[in-house]
Amino acid sequence: MTVQTERPPSGPVDVVNKAHSGSAGPGPRAASRVGALTPYLLLLPACAATVLLLGWPLLKDVLLSFQNLNMAQLIQHVTEWNGIDNYKEVLTGEDFWRVTLRSILFTAVNVALIMVLGALIGLLLARLGRRMRVMLLVGLVLAWAMPVVAASTVYQWLFAQRFGVVNWVLDKLGWHSMADYSWTSSQMSTFFVVTLLIVWMSIPFVAINLYAATTTIPDELYEAASLDGAGAWKSFTTVTLPFLRPFLYATTFLEIIWVFKAFVQVFTINGGGPDRLTEILPVYAYIEGVGNQHYGMGAAIAVLTILILLGLTAYYLRIVLKQEEEEV
Repeated sequence: MTVQTERPPSGPVDVVNKAHSGSAGPGPRAASRVGALTPYLLLLPACAATVLLLGWPLLKDVLLSFQNLNMAQLIQHVTEWNGIDNYKEVLTGEDFWRVTLRSILFTAVNVALIMVLGALIGLLLARLGRRMRVMLLVGLVLAWAMPVVAASTVYQWLFAQRFGVVNWVLDKLGWHSMADYSWTSSQMSTFFVVTLLIVWMSIPFVAINLYAATTTIPDELYEAASLDGAGAWKSFTTVTLPFLRPFLYATTFLEIIWVFKAFVQVFTINGGGPDRLTEILPVYAYIEGVGNQHYGMGAAIAVLTILILLGLTAYYLRIVLKQEEEEV
């Protein structure tokens, strides 16, 4: 015989179950809200660091571009606002537009060389054996990891007028007129050295990215193409290139940004010379702002440089998105 000592709960069963489940923890809605907010909470430290390290200096630069600040005002701690006079002086001068055109042409030539050579080396990595691939990857990583100032110093030594290795090799090969040739005495030769340096430092990034992209292509597609009678070129255009196209778009976008703001290489090789003929916009902003002590003018050129870069990247992204829509 069983004696019941507890009274069964009164009311509907579902109400009692809800009461017990509510006391156990948060409901499904609260849990879903926490789950939805988790990615934003994880991104919050990175966003805060970006705003602090990039947003604040950019705001200070914009404010400085509306000031007449030179060494006298800097010593006296005087803030002299002059509105948009700095922008008027920059935009109405011929130097700014000449340097802008030079910067765009310089970026286009470098990015074209980087993408073509980097893509070829990336495809070569996919074809090489394991040992040769590892050796080439190690060389690419070492070239990519070298600091920019160190690489620029090495190139200065290689192309030095009196004791440079390049002049010595050319002299030994029979070009005796190149024994004491000054590579930084003319605009084109200086740009040749700078371009060689930038391309050499940028190829590893493109090559390694594209090699990694080739590893995602299924082998079955190549087998199907070979069964259809496709040769090497046909397989590349119908199988390899469609898979690599998104990586090519993204890498080109990153290289445009990197080359356009290549201050260290240009300034280290010859300081924008000779006669300021190799200045690009970042070097032009530095020389006008810090070199000539027109800090407000330099800040205005820097802001305009950012706007031009944003315009170029927006135009490029528009072309990419348009092509992707046509393919779909």
